[in-house]
Amino acid sequence: MSSSARPEAADSPVGAALTGGIVARRELFARLGKAARITLVSGPAGSGKTLLLRSWIDEAGLADRAVWLPVRGTEREPEQFWLALARALRRSTAGAELVRPLSAAPNLDGGEVAEWLLTDLAALTEQVWLIIDDLHELRSTETLRQLELLLLRAPDQLRLVLATRHDLPLGLHRLRLEGQLTEIRAADLRFTAAEARELLEEAGLRLPDTAVALLHARTEGWAAGLRLAALSLAGHPDPERFAAEFAGSERTVAEYLLAEVLERQSEPVRRMLLRTSLLDRVSGELADQLTGGSGGERILYDLEQANAFVVSLDARRSWFRYHQLFADLLLLELRHAEPTEIPALHRTAAAWFAGHGYPADAIRHAQAAEDWSLAARLLSDRWLGLYLDGQRATVRDAVARFPVGVPVPDGELAGLKAVSELIGGSLPEAERQLALATRNLASLPADRRARCGVLLGLVRLLCALHRIDLPGVDESQRLLTPTGAADAAQSSTAAVARDLLAEQDPDLRAMVLIHLGIAELWTARTDDADRHLAEGVALAHRIPQPYLEVTALAHWAVLAEPQSFALAAERSERAVELARRHGWSEEPVVAVAYAALADTLIWQGRLDDAEHWLERAERTLPAEVQPAGGVMLRGARGMLELARGRNSEALAAFRSAEALTDRLVAVHTLAGRLRAQLLETLVRLGESRQAEAALAALDVQQRDTVEMRTVLAVLRLAQGDPAAATNALAPVLDDASVQPQSQTWVIRALLVEAIARDALRDGRAAGQALERSLELAEANGVLLPFVVHPAPDLLQRHATDGTKFGPLISRILTLVTGTERAAPPRTSEQRLHEPLSNSEVRVLRYLPTNLTAPEIAGELTVSVNTIRTHMRHLYVKLDVHSRADAVKRARTLGLLAPSRVLAAG
Repeated sequence: MSSSARPEAADSPVGAALTGGIVARRELFARLGKAARITLVSGPAGSGKTLLLRSWIDEAGLADRAVWLPVRGTEREPEQFWLALARALRRSTAGAELVRPLSAAPNLDGGEVAEWLLTDLAALTEQVWLIIDDLHELRSTETLRQLELLLLRAPDQLRLVLATRHDLPLGLHRLRLEGQLTEIRAADLRFTAAEARELLEEAGLRLPDTAVALLHARTEGWAAGLRLAALSLAGHPDPERFAAEFAGSERTVAEYLLAEVLERQSEPVRRMLLRTSLLDRVSGELADQLTGGSGGERILYDLEQANAFVVSLDARRSWFRYHQLFADLLLLELRHAEPTEIPALHRTAAAWFAGHGYPADAIRHAQAAEDWSLAARLLSDRWLGLYLDGQRATVRDAVARFPVGVPVPDGELAGLKAVSELIGGSLPEAERQLALATRNLASLPADRRARCGVLLGLVRLLCALHRIDLPGVDESQRLLTPTGAADAAQSSTAAVARDLLAEQDPDLRAMVLIHLGIAELWTARTDDADRHLAEGVALAHRIPQPYLEVTALAHWAVLAEPQSFALAAERSERAVELARRHGWSEEPVVAVAYAALADTLIWQGRLDDAEHWLERAERTLPAEVQPAGGVMLRGARGMLELARGRNSEALAAFRSAEALTDRLVAVHTLAGRLRAQLLETLVRLGESRQAEAALAALDVQQRDTVEMRTVLAVLRLAQGDPAAATNALAPVLDDASVQPQSQTWVIRALLVEAIARDALRDGRAAGQALERSLELAEANGVLLPFVVHPAPDLLQRHATDGTKFGPLISRILTLVTGTERAAPPRTSEQRLHEPLSNSEVRVLRYLPTNLTAPEIAGELTVSVNTIRTHMRHLYVKLDVHSRADAVKRARTLGLLAPSRVLAAG
């Protein structure tokens, strides 16, 4: 709320009973001002932690250098916490310049975000305070471990303040021993008698010393008790008697004083407080919706101004939350006063949140109302948006909250369970639930049957895409993209699909278009793939939905590569830049773009540049989880190793790619080319007999491709029979048989033909074949064939004999005989020969700390032997012999952020 729009206090509906200021707690302010790098403020509910920190920030003038991060109990995933933390840091002056922007996305890795933050914050030159409030709400063990690493390794200039009701397993004892921890505990937070008097006077209460002393003694300096007492004393006919009778436990006192406070409020204020107590957060409009009245925004603002257990959640003061103790007691009172109204209030809140774009809150309130049909409908309609916003756990938790025997038709609930299992990575269980949902689709009410059918069609598409199951893809496509009356006649699902895939649900339409395009890409349906991906890119950009746009651009780049390396590079670079802007540079979503860019550069002979992008792809793409993309990635690695002359490494990469194709139902569009690369590599390694047998085992159609006939020619050359090589190539070198998708292999075939003709001393034919290969190479920007099949003498003679491709030959000769081709294998200082597993990465992040192997095992809940095994593997992969060297090497490789750390033990 802007200052001009704030209600005047003079006519506040809250009334004089809630006026009051903030007590400046000078001693605690001084301790905070001189605090160590990490400050822990720990005390029970109502001890004044949040108010203390807010007033200290104002008093110290730190508004532009301090950022506030309240932890919400609904944040279950590490990604959500780390995204909120990164965004909070960007609100500071220094953080806005250093911390990269991050956007929510499926599969965003919280640990990676923490590492990026450490890298970004290493450049801090001035102090920034990060206050994490309500840290006890952080219930994710994984997130706590990641936060511990941030605490241990954060730079000196980042000052962290942790406000919590109780201590958490964060390994703070190590910081305490290092003198890097300042602690403000419950005893420190208790008000002194003088502070209690000041608080009462700020509330406009002038009490005798004896009454103040009694209240201080009764509350034991508990901030919430004193504040509630101040609220109740306002206008009390006998404040001294009230103070004398004030007694009981913290909870009892709070309940008693709450009753006193409520009785002194006007009916609109009391009604609003009770009816909004079931919300995690409340706005003025939502409060009015739940009360059926008006003025909710005014009341909330005045309550916050009066420090009456109401805290604003944003700078505009449009959203508020109640102190948890206050909310608990209000809700208890609501249950006593209006128990039958609670389900209706939850339903009203669900409808409001759904209508204002807050699906997670809407689903949660529908379930709290036990309106399972509404909850299922909301979740079925909104899961995709939640998933794309990185709220995977929200979807899975919502599905898990449906009780056994819930009165929701089996078809819809099974469909939601299929979604949950798919998000969780359990493909077999997702497919089982999908089959169950399909069988029970008829049990749904007519108005939900068609919509659920579309949901099941999308889940079926995603499951089928994982395995490139063409029948499954086709079935999904018929359901999701009906084109004619015959389709529409099958069921109302087709008509609903058309509506949803038009403008009513653009997220769904973009998702379907893009994933259909990906399935068509990997199965060589190039025209359909191009149409769907192009439309998906445009729609995702317009919505906007950047995660889907990156996904589409990356695969659209792969599709463009056979026709135009320039277009493939342009699309890849667009995807990479878009991912960078949203902080996804190390996420799987951009890995295909990296791989496509690397593949393009490999074929262009830019091997060092290609290796950079390929390594980034290998770090981010889970090949086992995304086997179709993994095939391309490992095939590109094999080509790079082949170009470097590392034939054994190339063979291993090609075999790994081929193993992934075995997991797919359909034939991968790259399968034939990968097989050809593998066989040619066998020839290079002297395994001619094995290559010969493999070629003989192919059927006629497979043997007659450009790729396999080129491999056969290479084999015959290796066997010393150039005439047989030319015979092998003759059928595919007829211009009419050359297909556009095979241009790179046609260049290779022509080059091998030239080499064979030269060996036969047929200079004219050799020159013709070489000229044709150079012409195609220049048109397509392809140099790799001349690196894989080097013929420098032949090229030099051709240049001398006169050719329009002299400059191209010069570039090729430089590449073949120059530094790039001759570059020795990179050392482990520059790249890893074998990527780290996820478990090894987790162990690596603990190596810069002082934790011993048994302590790391305890932190990760595994055995000591497991930790030591991972450490041995890390040492081998990093090519080191000690823990300290492993940390140093990992920083060199960018696997650990450069920062101040505790010495590794």
